[in-house]
Amino acid sequence: MRITADKLNKLAHTVADSLAGIPECDFLEDRNTIRQEARKILTKLLADEMKLDAGARLKIASQRKIIVEGSQEWDILYRKYYNDEVKKLGI
Repeated sequence: MRITADKLNKLAHTVADSLAGIPECDFLEDRNTIRQEARKILTKLLADEMKLDAGARLKIASQRKIIVEGSQEWDILYRKYYNDEVKKLGI
């Protein structure tokens, strides 16, 4: 899933603000550093998800038969191959 830089920044701000609102959560760094680290983590997670998606799509495209995206068969295969890719990572 593609997320714009603005939306990613907004999400990182929300994470930092949410953590700051938890009384049991004390920051060792300033809030901006926390926000930047949250942004890095979110960016990596989205990149990993894109790799999983690409792997599943590649497997579907490599089928002998042409499978139309959006069809029931495509959806079933996508879920199966996506889950296979996740299992490869040990998640």
